[in-house]
Amino acid sequence: MLQSSFRKNIVFVMGVRSWYGRFESSMILYDLSLLIQYCNRHILTWSYTMIKTNKAKTTLLCLSFSLVGACSTIPTSNLSPDSSSLHSSNVAIPNVPPAVSVTLDAKTTALLILDINVVICQPNPECVKTVPAISRLLSKARSSKVPVLYASTVNPAGPPPMLAPVAPQSGEPTVVARANKFTDTDLENLLKQRNVSTLVIVGSAANGAVMYSAFHANTKGFTVVVATDGISSPVLINTELAKYQLLNQPGFINSNNTPLADKRVTLSRSDLIDFR
Repeated sequence: MLQSSFRKNIVFVMGVRSWYGRFESSMILYDLSLLIQYCNRHILTWSYTMIKTNKAKTTLLCLSFSLVGACSTIPTSNLSPDSSSLHSSNVAIPNVPPAVSVTLDAKTTALLILDINVVICQPNPECVKTVPAISRLLSKARSSKVPVLYASTVNPAGPPPMLAPVAPQSGEPTVVARANKFTDTDLENLLKQRNVSTLVIVGSAANGAVMYSAFHANTKGFTVVVATDGISSPVLINTELAKYQLLNQPGFINSNNTPLADKRVTLSRSDLIDFR
């Protein structure tokens, strides 16, 4: 708010200076040498070196009023001695429990692959790195006759194709949605038709499609396993934060990563997931 008000007042002052300048270009010979907003204390200081004409003094007076106007917008509560601590406080990244081994019933489990396509994944090196792990998990699921479903993103030109190593085969449906793949799709019905109670989720982004779809799955009564080597975000820290959030979703907390906690998320890994 301070920056906005200050910017408006400076624009006003510069307008006054420009108006006077039309009539006497040499009237102002001052140097504005320092104008600092000290963020933690909201202090504005300024200095000038030379003023030669009465009109220039008028301009300086306008500048003074503008500074007073800018400072008057500062809430007094922000001037307390302890306010700077709010800006300098550090929040530690929480620890995420390691991935755990899980053995899943092939008859009641489905693999859901999210946005491993040419628009979302291909331009993102972190996503491309996960494709081999997703491909291995996909082969394992297919060999165990686990249903495989896909979700792609909304695109004006139509759903972008999946990357070749993980492309769908005949009979493996694809739904199209934004981050939450249950929203405005028949994903839930497709899962129920296949008698699915447990979902294995991989895809990108970890803090988008994976996190939101996993949460929605929990609210619909599905137990979720996320293969951590099969998820990614363009920014690495977002993937780590998503892992934490997946285990600490309000109402569906599994903070210790207990394997296959009912209607919650378990963090596993492609090589730690077996289908029986």
